[in-house]
This record gives sequence, C-alpha cells and structure tokens, in this order.
Amino acid sequence: MNYLAHIFLSGGDPNIMIGNFIADSIKGSKYTTYPPEIQKGILLHRQIDTMTDAHHAFRQSTKRLHKNYGHYSGIIVDIFYDHFLAKNWLSYSDVPLEDYIQSFYTLLRDNFQILPDNIQKMVPIMIEGNWLLIYADLEGIDRVLAGMNRRTKNRSGMDSAGEELRAFYSLFEADFKLVMKDLQILSDVFLTVK
Repeated sequence: MNYLAHIFLSGGDPNIMIGNFIADSIKGSKYTTYPPEIQKGILLHRQIDTMTDAHHAFRQSTKRLHKNYGHYSGIIVDIFYDHFLAKNWLSYSDVPLEDYIQSFYTLLRDNFQILPDNIQKMVPIMIEGNWLLIYADLEGIDRVLAGMNRRTKNRSGMDSAGEELRAFYSLFEADFKLVMKDLQILSDVFLTVK
C-alpha cells in the first residue's frame, strides 16, 4: 500500500496517521523516540506492509508485472492500489476525498517539526503537486509512475506500467479489494489494542 492507503488505515487518529505516514523513514527501534500514538502508527504501518507483501491477491498482482519490472513490481502495485482506493473512496469513507486529503495536508503542516528531515523536504512538494488526489485518475497515476522512474534514474521502466494497469484493470481492482478488506480487519484489531 502507498501513502493514501496507509493514512486511511490509521482510523482517523491524527498521531497514528502521522506515524503511519512517516514510518518508512524510521528504521529499526528509532520509533521509540516518538510519542506513543506516533509509535503506534509506525508499528501499524509495518504490520500493513507485512500483511500486504504476504497476501495472495497482492502476489497475484505483482506476478502480472514481474516480467517487465522485476523487484519494482511491488512498488508499482502499491501505487495501483492507492488509485483504486481513491477511485472507490466513497465505498470506504463518508468524507469526500478532497476534504480528507486537505485535512491531512493541514495535519502535516501543523506537525511539521516532528516529521523526519527527508519527509520535511518532501511534504511541500507533495502538497503543491497534490500527490494524494492525483491517484484518483489514470493520468495522475502515469505522472506518479513517471516520477518514480526518474527517481530510479530511468532504470525501473515504471513510466510504462500504466499500460499494464489499463490492460488488466479489473483484475488489479479485484485484487485490491481483497487485500483492502483484510487490511481493514487488521487495522481495526490493531487500533483497538491499547
């Protein structure tokens, strides 16, 4: 799962959302330097990643891409899944997607000082490009994939992955729904444990 799904699966708690958002930048036990609810978000992120990577439907999605993208397949599927969450947003939330995203951007601005340095550098660019909202349409996904390809110095070929998304759209969407259903259960259980 990518940014939007991780944020959504945080259950609406602002500190858990921040922890879940910054988790990839927090290695090993360094999460213990953060307040308890942010720690919980970091640990939730790790659980989500572990379950996603092992999920049969996620593996099915990555297999469709592996021949052309190798170890980048999982990253690409994470982006595809954020597209399906954004596209089907009203099936998951009563809050309109644009409002939800703007509220999250405000949360990041209000808590900017607690974000790791690399996230502080990324956030203004993310907000200006409205990364979370562009997941909702295919042209936005093409832009995200092109940006990811540039970050790999054009080695990944991810800028072409939109073709596979279009070719196997309903299959990827069906896989996403299975993964998301199980992640919501995981998240609900995790968030109820004190």
